[in-house]
Amino acid sequence: MPETLIKLTGVSKVYGSESNPVYALRDVTVEIFKGEYLSLMGPSGSGKSTLFNMIGGLDRCTAGTVEIGGVNLGRLNDAEMAYFRGRHIGYIFQAYNLIPSYTAIKNVALPALFAGAPPKEAEARAVAVLEKVGLGHRLTHRPQELSGGQQQRVAIARALVNNPTIILGDEPTGNLDLKTGEEIIELLARFCKEFGTTIVTATHDHKMLKTSDRIVWIKDGAVDRVEETHTLNIQVGSIEGT
Repeated sequence: MPETLIKLTGVSKVYGSESNPVYALRDVTVEIFKGEYLSLMGPSGSGKSTLFNMIGGLDRCTAGTVEIGGVNLGRLNDAEMAYFRGRHIGYIFQAYNLIPSYTAIKNVALPALFAGAPPKEAEARAVAVLEKVGLGHRLTHRPQELSGGQQQRVAIARALVNNPTIILGDEPTGNLDLKTGEEIIELLARFCKEFGTTIVTATHDHKMLKTSDRIVWIKDGAVDRVEETHTLNIQVGSIEGT
């Protein structure tokens, strides 16, 4: 049996008042295994981004529990949560979120510095991981000097610099063309296989699903179904069960 790394049990997120509650998530229970590539799939407003934020400790649930490696995130205070995220979770965002005035090295080194690495060590780690993502020749370039795909590679390197257990990608191919998006997907899949990194992406992009091990479909704030990718016939623009 695969080892469970992330466990969500009865997770709900409610906004609004007690008399007029608005449910972003309803009683979500799901397990994510160590070393797997899992996609959270659903249309805008389905709750997948909220669930993504729960897994990453970026938001707290109204009810239920979120555990990572046996650690109950709900029992951590803000400082403990920040420490946990910095050492165990790497984030990739649709808009890249790079600092415009920083070079690729400086952007990637930043999480290592926040985690307490000395500047020289942080820079050395940044160079090493940029080389892994194929940007060894763009170390001193700033975001505006890079293509969208290159900027996303810098963002992936930044997510990897602290050697996290988990990488969370929020629509990581949303701003990329088909070819570049597929290159980013293949890069993430390689890190998943080679280094045993658990990857969770929130997406509505069908091309993201090809390399996933499983897909968790979110509908109206709840888990609609969980499917193994090998049972599906995935084409760009359509998905059919086999």
